[in-house]
Amino acid sequence: MGNRLSKIYTRTGDDGSTGLGDGSRVAKDSARVNAYGCVDELNSAVGIVLACEVPDAVRHVLVRVQHELFNLGGELCIPGMGLVEESAIGHLEQDLDTFNEDLPALKEFILPGGGMAAAQCHLARTIARRAEREVVALSRIETVRGEAMRYLNRLSDLLFVIARVLARASAHGEVLWQHERVKR
Repeated sequence: MGNRLSKIYTRTGDDGSTGLGDGSRVAKDSARVNAYGCVDELNSAVGIVLACEVPDAVRHVLVRVQHELFNLGGELCIPGMGLVEESAIGHLEQDLDTFNEDLPALKEFILPGGGMAAAQCHLARTIARRAEREVVALSRIETVRGEAMRYLNRLSDLLFVIARVLARASAHGEVLWQHERVKR
């Protein structure tokens, strides 16, 4: 494989536009750029989770997710491209079932926290939800494959479950919302 970038700055975006993967140019604040930019941010947030101490099973899944998110970003960057496979959604569902199997049923809302890895995973989950909203917004004005939206929906669920697993494995444990504490 040859060099993808020989020069980091090109000056072509100084006018507020950016190039898509198909060579077309759009405004940097377009719905498409917002969507794949949010997916890129999500991938970075997953990378921060991976920079923490996490169990090998979690690490294995999140590394795969990072590659899938890169594919999703590519799909969103190239109009008409399809890179997210239905099988990727199936893998997320299998991972959800596996990680959720040993967790107790939820009886209270969970607050983001429970140690650094769990808190970072909660942050990634909220970014996944925002990425999903951006992809839905894009789908209202341009064609977006359903796999992209389903992938993000399942991923946010998986990140929630993984955050629970990480919190329960930490010395902090899960942080439960205590509605009586908000009374004055």
